[in-house]
Amino acid sequence: MMHIYRTKKDAEPVVTELVDTAEEGCWIRLTNPDETELARVAESFCLPPDFLKAALDEEERPRIDAEDGKVLVVLDIPMVAEFEGIKTLTTIPLSIIITDRLIVTVCNHETPILDDFVAGKVRHFSTPKKTRFLFQIFYRNASSYLQHLRQIEKSISRIEVELHRSMKNEELFQMMELEKSLIYFSTSLKSNEGVLERILRTKPLKMYDDDAEFLEDVIIENRQAMEMSQIYLHILNGMTQAFATIISNNLNIVMKFLASITIIIAIPTMIASFYGMNVLDLPLSQTPLAFETIFMFSVMISLLLGLFMWRKRFF
Repeated sequence: MMHIYRTKKDAEPVVTELVDTAEEGCWIRLTNPDETELARVAESFCLPPDFLKAALDEEERPRIDAEDGKVLVVLDIPMVAEFEGIKTLTTIPLSIIITDRLIVTVCNHETPILDDFVAGKVRHFSTPKKTRFLFQIFYRNASSYLQHLRQIEKSISRIEVELHRSMKNEELFQMMELEKSLIYFSTSLKSNEGVLERILRTKPLKMYDDDAEFLEDVIIENRQAMEMSQIYLHILNGMTQAFATIISNNLNIVMKFLASITIIIAIPTMIASFYGMNVLDLPLSQTPLAFETIFMFSVMISLLLGLFMWRKRFF
């Protein structure tokens, strides 16, 4: 799907229009494009086909490349995915191609990061200012990571409360999913930072003083998101190890309790087995009320053994 946008000049708040033809200063947004759309855009604007197909590979890593005056920037963006009814957080590539005339974005899925530009939610957004547009995408992307990380923090706190009440497999599976999401986030943010550092170092795009300052703000925002993901990952790892130890300890307590009960119950069973042989004249077997006497004797021994084990904290 292809859409062409252009911002109105001197409009406050920002107004993003949908136009029919691509002119200078426009933004071409490609979302899950087919081969026909890719070929048409590549031919119309002399873009390398590899640049347009970069983000269509789910395994594409963040990078920056330049060819014949066209600059390709690939970054990882967060996305909510659903698999077998379970929602998980993952990352997907988004490519931005900057030329002298316009800017092109390519992504396999709809993303709220670009939707905010279309809806006019980004201040000082202008499609002709291509370098600033690129940095704004990076900034919104880092903010999106931070937003998802705050949701992960709330999920970790909720799961911790649930695990204090009762330890179920469902909460442990949720912790595994959160840990996987944090690993994706941490890796992607680190790769995005590498791209930002290279842009700052090599300056492949024309930048004004305001753009350079904004780029530094973007790097700081991205670094903050990366540090938060690392902190939450360490917290989640610590929680997982702690609760695994608690579960193992609880299992040991249950097994010790069951073993103690088994020993206590074994005493009356052993005595009853001796008197059930009917081959020996055992003590108390010929006295009046023999059954009641032997039964009370067995119970007394079990109670004394149970009291001894309780004082020794066997259960």
